[in-house]
Amino acid sequence: MKVRFARATEFQKELTARVKEYFEANGLPERGLVRMYLKTLVILGWFAASYVALVFFSTAWWAGLLLAVSCGLAVAGIGMAIQHDGCHGGYSNRRWMNYAAGFCMDGVGASSYYWRWKHNVFHHTYTNVTGADDDLETGGLGRLSPLQRRRRIHRVQHLYYWFFYAFLVAKWHLLDDFLCLIKRRVGPHHVPRPRGRDLFVFVGGKLLFATVVFVIPSFFHPFWLVLLFYGAAVAVTGFVLSLVFQLAHCMPEAEFPEAIGDPAQIKEEWMVHQLNTTVDFAPRNWLLTWYVGGLNYQIEHHLFPKVCHVHYPAISKVVREVCEKFEVPYRAHRTFFSAVRSHFRLLRDLGKNDFDQAPTQA
Repeated sequence: MKVRFARATEFQKELTARVKEYFEANGLPERGLVRMYLKTLVILGWFAASYVALVFFSTAWWAGLLLAVSCGLAVAGIGMAIQHDGCHGGYSNRRWMNYAAGFCMDGVGASSYYWRWKHNVFHHTYTNVTGADDDLETGGLGRLSPLQRRRRIHRVQHLYYWFFYAFLVAKWHLLDDFLCLIKRRVGPHHVPRPRGRDLFVFVGGKLLFATVVFVIPSFFHPFWLVLLFYGAAVAVTGFVLSLVFQLAHCMPEAEFPEAIGDPAQIKEEWMVHQLNTTVDFAPRNWLLTWYVGGLNYQIEHHLFPKVCHVHYPAISKVVREVCEKFEVPYRAHRTFFSAVRSHFRLLRDLGKNDFDQAPTQA
């Protein structure tokens, strides 16, 4: 499925120019910053310390469980704050460093090759477009868009759907990547199978992950305990990743535009479409911003995905100013918990009602 957008207007031209002017005026590189590299060392060190303590030093089950949770949180940090920038080309000006940062995803069990297709290409291009953005597809377990069919089970999805967030990463590890490889598809989109280096990384990443997560720990712990701690770690990672991304798009304030016509078209230009379908949250929470790799500034990320996330707080001021000038809505929640409540309302309302979109102000 391909969707076309309206031609760029003065809004898109001025916003792009203003952000470029910000970097030039302050003499800042868009990517390749020392503090990003230092952050990488901190997060990878966190994961390594948690893993070594879990596998080689934990003796009590409760200590192992706590360390598995720590591993899960560290892996989520790797995904949001390292590989995410790398796969987008926003980690460094050097291509090999972006590729290496993106490989972190393969190292923790999921394919960076299919992530680039699913996330970079399809999600970022067709954000919240039902039938084109695969992030909205749930196999009928949930209803995330008013354009999707409502089923009886969805009446209580605001109570049960949170449970499935914990299975996101395990599903990537054990099912999704292999189905994509076999079917040559990501959702409704055809995707070529990986070849050459990409195939080597796909296979090598899966083998490395299996060795680190299952084989090595099995020499020191019963296999059932290895599986238990794996389950705990991936449940934490999956829940954190799911929640952060859901708070950016599956919100009452966000729009779910319908692509109409043949070829399918969206009435707005691409940048306005991104602003209509994306919500920021907790912009003043510096610790959350650090941990989630700036993904609470999801608007800025969607508008400028190749800019390193450490710049998002600063360029958000530019984005707000241009939006105010052109009277384009800029949607943001002040706190993390207000965003969680808003997501809960969306799940509840989509489960109980067939309604026309009427976005509310955050």
